[in-house]
Amino acid sequence: MDSVSYAQYSIILVNLDPTIGSEIQKTRPCVIISPDEMNQSIRTLLIAPMTSTIKCYPSRIIIDKKSSIALDQIHCIDKSRVIKIIGIIPTSSIIQLKTALKEMLVD
Repeated sequence: MDSVSYAQYSIILVNLDPTIGSEIQKTRPCVIISPDEMNQSIRTLLIAPMTSTIKCYPSRIIIDKKSSIALDQIHCIDKSRVIKIIGIIPTSSIIQLKTALKEMLVD
């Protein structure tokens, strides 16, 4: 298993190519949304790409004036696509992300 520890809500730099159609592409920051237990047990991560295109969609979590999380572009990726760990999203963004995911996938 991979010796790197990937934590939920961490920002990682990911190579998303190759892509098809309207999928978000290129190497970009992404937020890990899979829980830590999954991240430690399997070779994949559930991620949401970040984008500098700010749109007021219910599926977008605005982090600041320059970036948002695109929950409408959730991916399951192999850990080999991860280039590096960059940081973690702010607590206020974690709360928004959890609420949006619940509204999108549960309610």
